[in-house]
Amino acid sequence: MSGTQRPVASGQRTADTARRRIVVVGDTLLDVDVSGTSERLSPDAPVPVVDVRTDDRRAGGAGLVASMLVRDGHDVTLVTVLSDDDRADEIRALLPDVHVVAGPSGAPTPVKTRVRVVDHALVRIDEGCATPPVPATTPEMTAALEGADAVVVADYGRGVAASEGLREALTAVARTTPVVWDPHPKGAAPVPGTAVVTPNASEARRFTDLPGEGVPFATDAAAALVETWGVDAVAVTLGDRGALVASRRGGPGDATPAALDSRFVPAPSVTAGDPCGAGDRLASGVAVALADGVAVADAVAAGVLAASEYLAAGGVTALFADDGPAPVQVPGADRDAMRVVHEVRSAGGTVVATGGCFDLLHAGHARTLSAARALGDCLVVCLNSDDSVRALKGPERPIMSQDDRVELLLALDCVDAVVVFDEHTPDEALRRFRPDVWAKGGDYAASELPEAATLAEWGGRVVTVPFHPGRSTTRLAAALAAVG
Repeated sequence: MSGTQRPVASGQRTADTARRRIVVVGDTLLDVDVSGTSERLSPDAPVPVVDVRTDDRRAGGAGLVASMLVRDGHDVTLVTVLSDDDRADEIRALLPDVHVVAGPSGAPTPVKTRVRVVDHALVRIDEGCATPPVPATTPEMTAALEGADAVVVADYGRGVAASEGLREALTAVARTTPVVWDPHPKGAAPVPGTAVVTPNASEARRFTDLPGEGVPFATDAAAALVETWGVDAVAVTLGDRGALVASRRGGPGDATPAALDSRFVPAPSVTAGDPCGAGDRLASGVAVALADGVAVADAVAAGVLAASEYLAAGGVTALFADDGPAPVQVPGADRDAMRVVHEVRSAGGTVVATGGCFDLLHAGHARTLSAARALGDCLVVCLNSDDSVRALKGPERPIMSQDDRVELLLALDCVDAVVVFDEHTPDEALRRFRPDVWAKGGDYAASELPEAATLAEWGGRVVTVPFHPGRSTTRLAAALAAVG
């Protein structure tokens, strides 16, 4: 996929991304990830013995949100409370590029330690995590909100978002500045005028006690919470499905259910391991988009995409790697294809690939792709990039952009993944994942296909599937031009 432009993964910025001043408000924790291997049980009790390989520490809660935004290249101020113990000093040291404005917490620094064996969580150990008293607000904390392009409230139920002075300041700020509120079941209600609140489905159920499941439940819950909280929009997140956004049609102050618009924002399909931090990534993505002047529903779509990229790139572990998370194309392309291929091969299945421009999908394409998928256990489509199509078909093509063609192909049940390539032929792309079968529609012999020599390098087979004459993109394009 050399030369193909890809979306930037979480933790990286493009050159034209605006640098924003973002203020993060909320509870800060110390997160510890202990990871290792386990190959034996303890002689003292039937419990696994973990041989520790790594002990990673980071600022958690609102501190994690601040870390993400700094990785994105923004100016970040963290408004929080901290103890006067050694662990609070450790949190400060873990946030060297964040301007920390902290009042006294009046409680020990909470520590959450996750013990993992390879990719599996074994146990979480909480220290100092009892609910503390609501802290006081200092003048420095409220002053830090001034001049922000956006505010993210990361409420982890430890009282910062319930502090009366801070709530008054946030209510005032919300009149002129987008505030994104990531709520907690034990936390405070969002202040009136908040731009977007981002509960997950479980939290929304606890806040509303409404029946139902999935999108119907999320639609009802989001609408109810907009009215209950007096906020501009609520986005109920649905994990790997996406989010349901209910927002005011008439603007702030119009809280009647009839004045609400609902929009479902689907999430791209990615492989997600450790979900830690996905909600934080979503909320921070929404805030940055709102700071850039993006409409609410589109800002939530940007947040959903940011969370998907974050998970696809490896989650919180990759975020804190020295070079940050690797760029990942979402939806569907390169990395997803390699995952699909690995899973199918691990199960002893057959990997099938096919290729083409697929500009204006038609019945012939659908039949060919369906026939190709029937040859094995997954189908990876090698798709000519926009530049490749222009080189092959001329400057008038493609009719549909590369991103649209990827999305349409992935919407077909018979397509498992898409790889975009820039060259005239998919040979280099094929060498990367080495399909067992290369399928192509046509009225010629398999041995005549130019990919035959490439597949022979690893013993792959070339197969032709039924060709359906009379159906072509060129013919469709000519017919559309005549109608126009």
